[in-house]
Amino acid sequence: MKSLLARHAPLADTAYQLNVLTQAEAEGAHLPPFAHKLQQSGLLPLLPTGLSIMQINVGKMCNQVCKHCHVDAGPDRTEIMTRATMQLCLDALARTSIATVDLTGGAPEMNPDFRWLVEQISALGREIIVRCNLTIIVANKKYHDLPEFFARHRVRVVSSLPHFSAGRTDAQRGEGVFERSIRALRMLNAVGYGQEGSGLSLDLVYNPSGAFMPGSQAGLEREFKQRLGREYGIVFNNLLTITNLPVSRFLEYLLESGNYEGYMEKLVAAYNPVAAANVMCRSTLSIGWDGQLYDCDFNQMLDLTVASPVQHIRDFDEAQLNARAIVINQHCYGCTAGAGSSCGGTTA
Repeated sequence: MKSLLARHAPLADTAYQLNVLTQAEAEGAHLPPFAHKLQQSGLLPLLPTGLSIMQINVGKMCNQVCKHCHVDAGPDRTEIMTRATMQLCLDALARTSIATVDLTGGAPEMNPDFRWLVEQISALGREIIVRCNLTIIVANKKYHDLPEFFARHRVRVVSSLPHFSAGRTDAQRGEGVFERSIRALRMLNAVGYGQEGSGLSLDLVYNPSGAFMPGSQAGLEREFKQRLGREYGIVFNNLLTITNLPVSRFLEYLLESGNYEGYMEKLVAAYNPVAAANVMCRSTLSIGWDGQLYDCDFNQMLDLTVASPVQHIRDFDEAQLNARAIVINQHCYGCTAGAGSSCGGTTA
């Protein structure tokens, strides 16, 4: 499987994606504009509550091509953040009290300056999250020491594992991914990750494999811990559930399977004002591989830059960014449905 971009698929064009997302709204009826829901909840315009997380996408290159990927990441993606742009991020970070830096991709570890960036953020005394797909750890011997590197810098590792069974995981992420993920989890456990009292946090991320919303986060966490512990001896701290947003390759799946309209109707019907009030974009600044600024990772993948005079990390101004209105569109229903969804799991 190749990325949408490599296949020259229509959905590789973000303008085309946005047209699909707004078309049902324009045609009338049952999919009201997300702005109307926010207005009814007293949340329009949606405003920041203050920056506490800087999320940096260091590149779209990845060793996997997952069917649900909203980044359209893969081995054929060459977009990569340079050390110069990383330094701009560090300069901005040093001028703030932002407590957490969330590193994502692609597979962020494939950026040649990834370890340098982690070391620099660590020196600033900020919490570091790395969104690791697990298989990268065992993909090549140059990555085999990542667990030790993560432990040395007290990195919080957040890893996607769609299911505790090989069949459902491999169906979403590729043949053999589950087995390689288990090997990587054992390597992380061996250096203390997920172990009680170690202070090394290992969280797993669950997202549904089809056109439905995730179940109870607490219930799924219990089930994952029981099954992974009993069958593979794996321990971890928390399970985070994330709703698949209708963006990029998951949007392609919805359209090709005939599930798009029904899925959007489910999200709209499950709109939760409490989840909407706690969406991650209110406290997060998302930085693209080229330094452009976005309200969240999903807006980044739709090329919806921040509604602010400050458009690039080189011009970072915390006061101006905190005064912006957050850019919204129909995909935002995914973050506000049911118990809510964010990079940190449920929000309500």
